[in-house]
Amino acid sequence: MIRILMVCLGNICRSPLTHGILESKLDTEYFIVDSAGTSKYHIGSLPDKRSIAVAKKNNLDITNQRGRQFVVEDFEMYNYIYVMDKSNFENITKMARNVEDIAKVKLILNESYPSKNLEVPDPYYGGDFGFDTVYKMLEEACNTIVNKLKQ
Repeated sequence: MIRILMVCLGNICRSPLTHGILESKLDTEYFIVDSAGTSKYHIGSLPDKRSIAVAKKNNLDITNQRGRQFVVEDFEMYNYIYVMDKSNFENITKMARNVEDIAKVKLILNESYPSKNLEVPDPYYGGDFGFDTVYKMLEEACNTIVNKLKQ
């Protein structure tokens, strides 16, 4: 079983969308996808209503997800940890216990744009349009991840 974790700041916008997108593209018999946040602001909360709406517009239901905070034990649980931006990368790698932990953490857009270190913008403070843009970015990255996992 391959386990993949998506991480953003609050676990209500970007990481739940990525969780839903990637999970919809993988066979759940062989893959587990989850999401978490680096902050504790939204523990137990549903994804942002705009994330739910853009997911629904793309035939995904992410309403079964609840916000949770990343914990050190996640390094043991997950094979891959994808973060949405450099701040999340820094926060997660500071918690790493060793180089093996650090090696699991990747900026998700490096899947689509290798070595560019691009960030997924946080749409939380923007309007609805930002969620559509972020969805497209994340879907492209997830398609690349799926293709790599199938090899």
